[in-house]
Amino acid sequence: LFFFLGTVSCTLFLAVNGLYSASDDVIELTPTNFNKEVIQSESLWLVEFYAPWCGHCQRLTPEWKKAATALKGVVKVGAVDADKHQSLGGQYGVRGFPTIKIFGANKNKAEDYQGGRTSDAIVDAALSALRSLVKDRLSGRSGGYSSGKQSRESGGGDKKDVIELTDDSFDKNVINSDDVWMVEFYAPWCGHCKNLEPEWAAAATEVKEQTKGKVKLAAVDATVNQMLAGRYGIRGFPTIKIFQKGEDPVDYDGGRTRSDIIARALDLFSDNAPPPELLEIISEDILKSTCDAHQLCIISVLPHILDTGASGRNSYLDVMLKMAEKYKKKMWGWLWTEAGAQSDLESSLGIGGFGYPAMAAVNARKMKFALLKGSFSEQGINEFLRELSVGRGSTAPVGGGAFPKIHSVEPWDGKDGELPVEDDIDLSDVDLDDWDKDEL
Repeated sequence: LFFFLGTVSCTLFLAVNGLYSASDDVIELTPTNFNKEVIQSESLWLVEFYAPWCGHCQRLTPEWKKAATALKGVVKVGAVDADKHQSLGGQYGVRGFPTIKIFGANKNKAEDYQGGRTSDAIVDAALSALRSLVKDRLSGRSGGYSSGKQSRESGGGDKKDVIELTDDSFDKNVINSDDVWMVEFYAPWCGHCKNLEPEWAAAATEVKEQTKGKVKLAAVDATVNQMLAGRYGIRGFPTIKIFQKGEDPVDYDGGRTRSDIIARALDLFSDNAPPPELLEIISEDILKSTCDAHQLCIISVLPHILDTGASGRNSYLDVMLKMAEKYKKKMWGWLWTEAGAQSDLESSLGIGGFGYPAMAAVNARKMKFALLKGSFSEQGINEFLRELSVGRGSTAPVGGGAFPKIHSVEPWDGKDGELPVEDDIDLSDVDLDDWDKDEL
């Protein structure tokens, strides 16, 4: 059960004295001692802001005392009479009673506690927050989503790739953005959120790289940014929503592992990505920039224009474009050249002057390639690329261990080829009769 700030408030005024005394393990906090006791403390604090006349606060009091006794010497438990000390309540945005805040590693950024109001629930939340605090210290990090509460032992990504959004920054970043946003609404005390955190961070790093930043993973602390939580009807944590330009946000209901999140992000990217470019290799720069920028570059060597004509060549290019579209979420580069135009490149890829059209998939980082063995057709190429995408297929090193010299050539003009024009031979000065006699 989740209690949201402001939804539970007390309006009936009763003349009641303070709810806690010096004999309790609950530490009474005031504007005079709050900074020294809480802000300057190295300890984790749970602080209740209450009003003595509030019925909900009165019902919480025995549970709060019981939790304070159980946590004595482990976590500090305090209480502020926010009716008497309104300036202190106002400083921390207290609008309803009771409001409970957790002061952890970053004392300047208190977290709202919105869990159960029993001593067991309070103790569980305190120990969970304490565990996070200890892990932060062990890893040399401090609180806050972007600074890292997760342990890197899980192999998670760098949390700088998770974009922290707030009530103030959400609209200008997300609404009307051309990019796709996957936004997690979380609560700092939520156990499921803590479990998701390393997966979300690792996915954010991978998605940023694979989509060139076109799909972004973000996080909103819904306990602090309540305007956003209200606008999007957040009732439980974590809630993940997908935002795309011109469309209403939709819930992400897939798996919570990094692989599940990455797969959905790549699907979103491929749905929104423009068709990949298919470039002719007319210079060294085009080959190197394309192959260096992508995990794989798919290079086709098409028959000479005199062998196919424009229509035949365009049919091969259409097949390549369809395959490029089908596999666009793989973020591969797509290149082609005419047979004989880059003979050194052909030799280095084991194509070598025959068997056109041919296709090679090249990993420029490892300088290895795989050759298409089947037909140069949608079915044949699809089989070839599908095998590659799951790590199958035989590979060989690129000849010489590097790309050979690439010749600068004129790009194809889209027309049929023409035979070279032969020079006319002038035979007017030749006496054919004399030539015939000599030969005889």
